[in-house]
Amino acid sequence: MRVRDVMSTRLVTISPEHSVWHAAQIMLSEHVSGLPVLDDARALVGLITEGDLLRRSELGTPLADGGVEARARAYVRSRSWKVGALMSSPLLTIEEDAPLSQVAQLLGAHRIKRLPVLRGAQLVGIVSRADLLKVISAGGPDAEVKGDGAVLRALRARLEEAGTVLDRQPELHVAAGRVHVTGAMRSQEEIDVVRMVVDSVVGSGFKDDLTVEKEPG
Repeated sequence: MRVRDVMSTRLVTISPEHSVWHAAQIMLSEHVSGLPVLDDARALVGLITEGDLLRRSELGTPLADGGVEARARAYVRSRSWKVGALMSSPLLTIEEDAPLSQVAQLLGAHRIKRLPVLRGAQLVGIVSRADLLKVISAGGPDAEVKGDGAVLRALRARLEEAGTVLDRQPELHVAAGRVHVTGAMRSQEEIDVVRMVVDSVVGSGFKDDLTVEKEPG
């Protein structure tokens, strides 16, 4: 799945020359928490969010600790009436063809809530944490697998997918609809992986004889 499949294309924007009070009013009326900032040529130049407005002098927010230059910048941001003085710039963006995994990595690594989406240099959408949650909420358990052979194939396939975190594969036995998992795994964490995989395929009613391998000596 790509960014273009989940992004919001309803764009509420603002100019860097607009006032911070106007930005706050737009956020309230449009029920959004961030506004892309576009210049006169409709090019993306920044982003202003609720978080930026929380550091305003109107709220009595003190200047953050730091050096003289940092405090001077904070002073301007807390008192300037222009959006351009508060907005984040330069800012992280993402292309509409990027995978959702890249969105999740950027949002997590930079502790941000949204990313402007570009097609070339043109702003075409916004992708947020909420959009990723919608993808997760639309999921669900795998369809029930029936038949001993089908169950065994499904288990082997899922455990093969988990091979990057497993030092070895467990032994699987399927007979008359009953699943038996056995074997000595390298660690308790690997046992947890195997149990999660088997449970996702057949549910919790399987026989579990997994053990942690004893260290030699």
